[in-house]
Amino acid sequence: MSVVALDQLWVYLSGNPLLSLLVTLLAFMVAVRINRMLGGTPLVHPVTLAIAMLIGFLLLVDMDYATYFEGAQFIHFLLGPATVALAIPLYDHRERIRRLLWPLLLACLVGIFTAVASTIAIAMALGAQIETVLTLAPRSVTSPIAMGIAEQVGGIPSLAAGLVLLTGSIGCALGPLLFRVMGIRDPGVQGFTLGLAAHGFGTAHAFARIGAVAGAFSGLAMALTGLLTAFLLPLVVRAFGLG
Repeated sequence: MSVVALDQLWVYLSGNPLLSLLVTLLAFMVAVRINRMLGGTPLVHPVTLAIAMLIGFLLLVDMDYATYFEGAQFIHFLLGPATVALAIPLYDHRERIRRLLWPLLLACLVGIFTAVASTIAIAMALGAQIETVLTLAPRSVTSPIAMGIAEQVGGIPSLAAGLVLLTGSIGCALGPLLFRVMGIRDPGVQGFTLGLAAHGFGTAHAFARIGAVAGAFSGLAMALTGLLTAFLLPLVVRAFGLG
């Protein structure tokens, strides 16, 4: 193909919102391939790697985020149905979840308090500004909820979304190691832990690497953590005198 033809093709694609969709899908496919070549290590999570590739692409072609999102919003729309679809494995394992409902709720409450309180305490001990502390606090819930909570308590929603992604990546990287060290083999416990600590990243990892049972419990933990954190975090923030 000649240089002129390539130039014309780029002009057409750059003016078409489908370019963002195409680039997003290609970036994720390449990221998945790289992750598999590295043995599926959670240290190089496909989502994190795809995000880095997309940021590089946007900087390279000088495309602003609003223009990119115009074409990629179809994938954003699919997040809703994908989240609702998590109810299917929950229904399949409803009897086991019903038997463990109270222990799971207690574990979720303890996990939320531990995550929020330790984050706030460490950030304050290191001299972080109040706005930064409030942005860090909801890092263990899924991005849309974290952004809403951060805005409510006085944090920075956009920064909260980035910290959520970082938390998910770290959770997926350290989770399997901690399971081996502590001898935890129950897929339900592994999945619930990943969903509680690493939200959507952990849920995807549970489904892909552990199994349907782990995925079901991870999805339950992600939903409970998001719901309870939205109610409890403002109370914890006021308890620390930050509100």
